[in-house]
Amino acid sequence: MRRRGNAILEFALSFGLLFSVFAGVFQFGHSFFLYNNLQSAVRAGARYASLETYESGTATPTSAYLTSVRNVVLYGDPAGGSTPRIPRLRPDHIQVSVTMDRGVPTEITVAINGYRIDAVVGSLTLNGKPRVTMPYMGRFAPPV
Repeated sequence: MRRRGNAILEFALSFGLLFSVFAGVFQFGHSFFLYNNLQSAVRAGARYASLETYESGTATPTSAYLTSVRNVVLYGDPAGGSTPRIPRLRPDHIQVSVTMDRGVPTEITVAINGYRIDAVVGSLTLNGKPRVTMPYMGRFAPPV
């Protein structure tokens, strides 16, 4: 009985299954890594927004406030930067909303909208997630 070439034949038959499993594990790990980085960036932005001076008298933040919060999410610095912490994340993906109660801000919510995570086999578009809401504890200084 000849057994020559059995190992290569078994490898060839099982390679498709092994490759699929490794590709799936890689895709899941990469997507989880990006989502975790997004969650950390959104949390940092919400923390910053909840402590920053709020200068608008309405639930619509000023452009300076929005820009600084988005810069914290994008670059980790309210002044901005050159390289985003998360690849392909743009300022228009970052949504900042303010909850007012009796004309005073009570909560700040920072969320990601429309960001697409591309993986090996498919893609995932995030709408409203990750989202972090924090109570507003900063200085409220509306225009007089």
